Amino acid sequence: MITYDEAYNKVMSQTLEFGTESVALLQGIGRILADEVRADRDFPPFDRATKDGIAIQYATIEKGIESFKIEGVISAGMPQRKLSDTHNCMEIMTGAVVPENADTVIMYEHLNIKDGYATLNTSVVKGQDIHYKGSDVISGSVLLKKNKLIGAAEIGVLAAVGKSGFLVKKLPKVCVISTGNELVEVSEQPLPHQIRKSNVLSLYAALQKENIEPKLIHLRDDRESIKKELIHILKTYDVVLLSGGVSRGKFDFIPEVMETLEVKKVFHRVAQRPGKPFWFGAQESYKTVVFSFPGNPVSTYANYHIYFLPWLRKSLGHGSIEKHVLIEKAISNTTSLTRFVQVKTQNKKGVIWAMEVRENGSGDLTSLANSDGFICLRPREKAYKKGESVPFISTNPQA
Repeated sequence: MITYDEAYNKVMSQTLEFGTESVALLQGIGRILADEVRADRDFPPFDRATKDGIAIQYATIEKGIESFKIEGVISAGMPQRKLSDTHNCMEIMTGAVVPENADTVIMYEHLNIKDGYATLNTSVVKGQDIHYKGSDVISGSVLLKKNKLIGAAEIGVLAAVGKSGFLVKKLPKVCVISTGNELVEVSEQPLPHQIRKSNVLSLYAALQKENIEPKLIHLRDDRESIKKELIHILKTYDVVLLSGGVSRGKFDFIPEVMETLEVKKVFHRVAQRPGKPFWFGAQESYKTVVFSFPGNPVSTYANYHIYFLPWLRKSLGHGSIEKHVLIEKAISNTTSLTRFVQVKTQNKKGVIWAMEVRENGSGDLTSLANSDGFICLRPREKAYKKGESVPFISTNPQA
């Protein structure tokens, strides 16, 4: 058995690359950018008015002129115009191109307009209310760096530079496997000795949040059928996630079968709670990584977030940032195991506090719906004090 920190580092040392692919603009949300994106022109591409009002040449005001004849109206989308007489003005709308020989915009609220003339009713600063060409970025500037997670703001940037499609990191092909003769379908009425499948469906839903559509497969507790199915699965998928079959029971065949299929065991059993029987390995010939989680629902759910998600993000070039929270009450961990404790979080004046969630062991599936994640408590003699900062693994995107 190895420590949690050893296990984490070993998992992170087995990351893979899956290549790249092109996606349509609106299919890119949540994906990882595979190449940097540069500005194809200056931003903004012209001197644009930021207020509705008039455009003038400021030198006219310096000559003492405060009333300007209106030559015309410029709206957004019109080509650039030019004042025929620099003592005059043009009405201009927000977003429109400032006239070639104008350098100042005055909003309507600072004007009196009557009989085709605009007269100032307040002081003016040269260059006001103009968003100058290239003042945001110049052509060729890097707007989005490689390995950037694409969100709504990034979609807007990509659209602005004409990227109707762009390169992203390809996602792994994932197979999620449940094991055990006690499992039945969700739609079935279980007998007293049976339970409905839930772990793999939680994993399926979690993977969907990462834009991955996994294949779901169930294996009964039979050594030969497990071996036959796994031969095909290891050849076909980049990642295999298993729930169950890795403890020390007489029907936990997964570690034994993996060995016969030349899946190299990196480790089996971690000094942590929940999730101690975690088995991790790799099939080098097929470049397939295997995460075999213990079958208790809290163990499966915890290890997915503790190990698999950071592994996936590192593989895609988008590293995770360790979060910390403050604990509401003192809590101890004098065991030899790293404890992952379910918590509910609360934002108090910009500080995130965590309160332990009551649960009935790693088989208590219902407790997961009441928590926002896990705090990580490494073994130590002294209790963790109220208000102490501890690592936090979020299972709730809003937490």
